[in-house]
Amino acid sequence: MSYIKILCLLLVLCLLFVSCSPAQAPDATTPSKCADGHIDEGNDGFCDRCSEFLLVMVDFYALNDIHGKLADADTHLGLDELSTYLENARNTDDHAIFLNAGDMWQGASESNLTHGRIMVDWMNEMGFAAMAIGNHEYDWGEAPIEENAQFAQFPFLAINIYDRETNQQVSYCKSSTVVDLGQLQIGIIGAVGDCYSSISSDKVTDVYFKTGSELTQLVKHESDMLREAGADFIVYVLHDGLGSNKTGSVSDSMLKSYYDVALSDGYVDLVFEGHTHRKYVITDSYGVYHLQGGGDNEGISHVEVAINIATGKPSVQTAELVEPRIYAHEEDHPIVSELLDKYADSVDKGNEILGTNNYNRNSKYMQQLVADLYYQAGEEIWGDEYDIALGGGFISIRDPGYLAAGDVSYKMLYSLFPFDNQLVLCSIKGKDLLDRFYNTTNNRYFISYGEYGRYLEQNIEYDETYYVVVDSYSSLYGPNKLTEIERYDAEVYARDLLAQYAKDGGFQNY
Repeated sequence: MSYIKILCLLLVLCLLFVSCSPAQAPDATTPSKCADGHIDEGNDGFCDRCSEFLLVMVDFYALNDIHGKLADADTHLGLDELSTYLENARNTDDHAIFLNAGDMWQGASESNLTHGRIMVDWMNEMGFAAMAIGNHEYDWGEAPIEENAQFAQFPFLAINIYDRETNQQVSYCKSSTVVDLGQLQIGIIGAVGDCYSSISSDKVTDVYFKTGSELTQLVKHESDMLREAGADFIVYVLHDGLGSNKTGSVSDSMLKSYYDVALSDGYVDLVFEGHTHRKYVITDSYGVYHLQGGGDNEGISHVEVAINIATGKPSVQTAELVEPRIYAHEEDHPIVSELLDKYADSVDKGNEILGTNNYNRNSKYMQQLVADLYYQAGEEIWGDEYDIALGGGFISIRDPGYLAAGDVSYKMLYSLFPFDNQLVLCSIKGKDLLDRFYNTTNNRYFISYGEYGRYLEQNIEYDETYYVVVDSYSSLYGPNKLTEIERYDAEVYARDLLAQYAKDGGFQNY
């Protein structure tokens, strides 16, 4: 080969190197060959022209049904260690988004005594992106939700809660929100499921929930709007869920009672759920993941998604439940103690020691005891004027489901019976009294009666009117066919009757 030919060949090679060098060593800030957009026809995560890495990693962390359990207790974990875990995730993940699927406030004294405000402050400090409204957010009516919405630095989401008078969506909830990650936009839609019956009806007289096909259409429409506005990925945060613990793929029929799988056909990319306190990581027939992390701080739903900014295609890298054992060893985050100090004037009542309990008392014992106390209170309040057949009704007990031996604090009783259900004197026809109370097959109905009630159990006259004492949840439940006569207006609820029982030494008896 001649000297001139060699020089020409070297010149050609140099030109080829200069023209190819951007593809071999791309500058992500100036992809000169991709001014009109990246291409990834092979969907391998690299641009076909400039070789830039195109996958954006997004980690979603969702909580559900925490029920106000902010601080550690003997019977449950609080959010002390979990807060540290989430903060570490925020500091180490490329993009961490914190979500909540509802029932965040009601259940423990530190939250109840502040009507959820302490939990809103916690979510503000942790940087939550959104919270779906759950049924128990309504346990104090609408006013605390409206007030908390003013202080929250994140939106309350409920696309399907409507005002009865105006037939418009309630003002304190949004349908969706968008998290801007720069290269990506994450759309988040929130809703509450068909759990209206799980709320005392007097707390939701002014609102109603759109469910079923109406909810499906609302979510589809909102998803279309978000996509048109540039959302690359849609997360649905739903306060409703599967009724069992599952892993893997499930049939669409298992989901149809609360979720329309048609939403997974291009409208929703990921679903975080709540309400049923179950643990599952499942996929539907479209491959969309659904997760729920139990309840009462039993776990965190975590999904890591890789989203290709050229193709828009997401790929789930990880879908898991982070169990408490993973984060229980973390250092306590100072935010919890700081919030307890901030609200000390309100929450200190929960630390009051009321008496001593000689042995562990299970759920049935405690529920029956509440029925006994309802009957006794009813006799004291109304017994001089009315012949009371019985006391009790539907009595729900919450986590941990039993009263532990040892000192009894107001906080412990609050956890078991957090609901502000008033004592109510009601009338009822004999047939309904027999069917709904004496002969009920519902294992959460408990009744208590004296000599008169014992006589009636075998001698009820169907058309005769009788009188019972229940709480406002039972009195307002339509199938019970109760007519309210009078409420005991004092702020005395099941936990307060139990508190007085403890002060009187009742738990020292066997």
